[in-house]
Amino acid sequence: MGLFRRKTARERHEPRLDDAGEGGDLRADPADRPGGRRRGASGKKSRKAEAPARPARARRRRGFLGWTLYWGATAALWGAIGLGGLFAYHFTKLPPIDQLAVPKRPPNIAILAADGSLIANRGDTGGAAIPLAELPAHVPNAFIAIEDHRFRSHFGVDPVGIGRAVAVNFAGRRGMQGGSTLTQQLAKNLFLTQERTLSRKIQEAILALWLESKYSKDQILELYLNRVYFGSGAYGVDAAARKYYNKSARALTLQEAATLAGLMVAPSRLAPNRNPEGAQERAEQVIAAMKREGLITDKMAQLAQTKPAEVSRAAGTGSANYAADYVMDMLDETVGAVDEDIVVTTTLQPRLQAAAEKALEDELAAKGAKFGVSQGAVVALDPGGAIRALVGGRDYAASQFNRATTAKRQPGSAFKPFVYLAAVEQGLTPDTTRVDGPVNIKGWRPENYSREYFGEVTLTQALSLSLNTVAVKLGQEVGARRVAAVAHRLGVASKLEANPSLSLGSSEVTPLELVVSYAPFANGGVAVQPHIIARVRTASGKPLYQRKGATLGRVIDVNALGMMNAMMQETLTTGTARKAELPNWQAAGKTGTSQDFRDAWFVGYTNAMVAGVWLGNDDSSPTKKVSGGNLPVEIWSRFMKVAHQGVPPTPLPGAGWKAPPRPSEGIGGLLAGAARDPAGGQVASAPVEAPRAAPARARPRSPQDEQHGASRPLGEKGFLERLFGG
Repeated sequence: MGLFRRKTARERHEPRLDDAGEGGDLRADPADRPGGRRRGASGKKSRKAEAPARPARARRRRGFLGWTLYWGATAALWGAIGLGGLFAYHFTKLPPIDQLAVPKRPPNIAILAADGSLIANRGDTGGAAIPLAELPAHVPNAFIAIEDHRFRSHFGVDPVGIGRAVAVNFAGRRGMQGGSTLTQQLAKNLFLTQERTLSRKIQEAILALWLESKYSKDQILELYLNRVYFGSGAYGVDAAARKYYNKSARALTLQEAATLAGLMVAPSRLAPNRNPEGAQERAEQVIAAMKREGLITDKMAQLAQTKPAEVSRAAGTGSANYAADYVMDMLDETVGAVDEDIVVTTTLQPRLQAAAEKALEDELAAKGAKFGVSQGAVVALDPGGAIRALVGGRDYAASQFNRATTAKRQPGSAFKPFVYLAAVEQGLTPDTTRVDGPVNIKGWRPENYSREYFGEVTLTQALSLSLNTVAVKLGQEVGARRVAAVAHRLGVASKLEANPSLSLGSSEVTPLELVVSYAPFANGGVAVQPHIIARVRTASGKPLYQRKGATLGRVIDVNALGMMNAMMQETLTTGTARKAELPNWQAAGKTGTSQDFRDAWFVGYTNAMVAGVWLGNDDSSPTKKVSGGNLPVEIWSRFMKVAHQGVPPTPLPGAGWKAPPRPSEGIGGLLAGAARDPAGGQVASAPVEAPRAAPARARPRSPQDEQHGASRPLGEKGFLERLFGG
């Protein structure tokens, strides 16, 4: 027996020394270790058991690296799961992908002059959508270089940029900048708000991936360039090109393209019309980026940096914008709702528009302060009703209120031609005489401006000298309702009060409708519809509207027309508008001035053009004696000289009308008529003398008094001057 005896199953098993084997090896058998591997049937030890033990330091190193990798992998896995969950959550907040679509770009309305030149763009964007293929290569390249130089290679999202944005957000700092690709910026502009949060950033990334899966790189770039904001109300590269450089995006130079691309970081702060130094500094950074990316050569970069882009005078502040606004007012009833880019060709002539604007501005600049007048309007149209020039105010940038089409003011004596036409249609002629004397209609006593009376005068004399009493008497003869009907028939659209003061222009009208109502005198007696839209087409060329020649029919008899033109010519030769100058042309018209010189008018015409001028103040305050016969006539003359350059002179319709021969009374007889008593009888045993001057003390005036430019009462010399141009 050995030193130890066997125990029962309950007893502890102890190692036996006498079984140690040969060599007395007392090392523990691996099989005796917990989990140890026993010898196989062949009695051989496992290979692992036979391997020499590694040093403790190596074992510790393996444990540290293992734990690091383990926890790193675990963190990455949970991070991916968390990020995926975050994306999934925000994905649910978006509309279903199968229902997602790029919203339509707000339509642009390009408004062109008759010669095809651009007047203005209207719409929310301020410019047309330009196909990428029509842009110079340096335009898209400038944006790629400074905003997203890996645009052609990434899948819509820049992981580094997203990581930076997330880090900034978690750091609690506001105003995340950078990290967005062009595709992400487009996604933000199309679908999201400008809010800068992690949530919006994640949605932006999701939408960018969708855009990249649905559209090509060129399509995305084209969408981007036509949607991004460039400051100053310009959306899209074409709107920006026109806003800052007054040209199409198709014509942008490298320097201009670099400046526009540089705006993306801060459109309002770096707008070149507000901050030229900042815009130029940023443009140089864009040029450097383009050179670095190999998009331009060293020589191109050097040239661009030595010749910076220069901002053009803003095209959106000229008077033609009043006309563009009027086009927009008329467009809805012409073609209805607009849901795509369209091109509207108008009847405006740029040369005449510029001439009208200059004539008004020059006159007000030279004499506006002296005469206490601050505003004006000019309307010109051809005898067929096509508007050739329309100026609605002195400065569009300061006030967009269109006085030419919207402001209603009393026309004063400029309304009298309708009274005289109504009288002529009742059988009177230019040689018919009426007595210029006091009038009393139920206590209303209208007076002439000079407060003098000239006795028996012809209708021609009464109209050319704008005698109020004769106009009121004629109105009473034919009836105020008939006068209103004649005015409406010729083109006045405003409501007219059929009362005795209507003959003196007490009812308000707009400059446009008053000018339109004079057109029948110029075109042979036909009423016209004023129009400014000639045709409309889509941006692709599909026709939507084409104006056809049409009139409203004859409204003045040929014989009556000849008599009216004969009378109104006298206004420019011997009457209140004798300062008008239009060499070699037969011209006619009528002045008008309202109570206390609040409104001053002149509407005149030839066979080729009808034009009207209004001057006054927006608050209806009195001017310092601006009358129809001074400043308005001067503006009209300046404009009409330009309008008739190169146009062969033609006579007015019916200008050959002649009065039946009758005995001539001579000047003495005419002046004798002026000395008759108010009842029309001859003053007995009294020598012929000139009318006396009006009393120095001014008497209260009626609101409908006509006031002409003369600042002194008429004596014999003044009377002759006003009759014969002295």
